[in-house]
Amino acid sequence: MEVKNLEELFITLKELVSKEFAVFIAAMLPVTELRASIPLAISWGLSPTKAFVLSVIGNAVPVIPLLFLLDPVTKYLRRIELFDRFFSWLYARTRRKSDKVDKYGAIGLILFTAIPLPTTGAWTASVAATIFKIRFRSAFPAIITGVLIAGVVITLLSTGVSHF
Repeated sequence: MEVKNLEELFITLKELVSKEFAVFIAAMLPVTELRASIPLAISWGLSPTKAFVLSVIGNAVPVIPLLFLLDPVTKYLRRIELFDRFFSWLYARTRRKSDKVDKYGAIGLILFTAIPLPTTGAWTASVAATIFKIRFRSAFPAIITGVLIAGVVITLLSTGVSHF
């Protein structure tokens, strides 16, 4: 079975597992996160509330491992040139996109995560928290708050505001 794009991937995934689990997985992925999982869930007939809950939980799942493991794994993998180039690119890109995080710390993480645009979200906020050395006890609640805000915004936009 050949999958050519993300849409086909999720249609295929929906055929293999429940719609709910496919939405949960979509929310966990750095490319899709809430921006895709909530509209996807609603288009598949899930209620906006169910779409919101599954997507927020799915988007939150990677945050704890990212905040704890990104720095040590990055340091280890940077010994390999290919990974060193990748992490140099990723960190430079994240620094350019996360000036609010650098300036405002955890409050900046909330703002950065809450804006549902490409290259913002829980994954990039976790990278930013690692880069700017924001401690877990501040970073985690800030990122989750941002995820909740982004989830509300995307759900309202996906439903035309009236069905949440």
